[in-house]
Amino acid sequence: MRFPVNRITAPAMDTTKVGIREFRAGLAEYIASDKPVAVTRHGRTVGIFIPTPGPSQADLLALAQASARLKAVLPLDEDEVDVLVKDFKVERRAASGQRKRR
Repeated sequence: MRFPVNRITAPAMDTTKVGIREFRAGLAEYIASDKPVAVTRHGRTVGIFIPTPGPSQADLLALAQASARLKAVLPLDEDEVDVLVKDFKVERRAASGQRKRR
């Protein structure tokens, strides 16, 4: 009895096909590109790399503006920040310990 095999195929888009070694050697270029790359091994597609765009200038500006508004709404001095960070670390350790015990 034969079972159907699900095969991953390259999407029907402008995809560049490269071998594993070539992909590894040119990884920086593929990351900077906006085109997907089908990574092959012995001519068979073994993976698809889809680069994601980095933050745009508009995103960075919006983040800076949100940060400025937050500072205006929630002014803290250094001592208060240190206490908040310490409390956060204690809570995170406690939560981590609870997950490990489950």
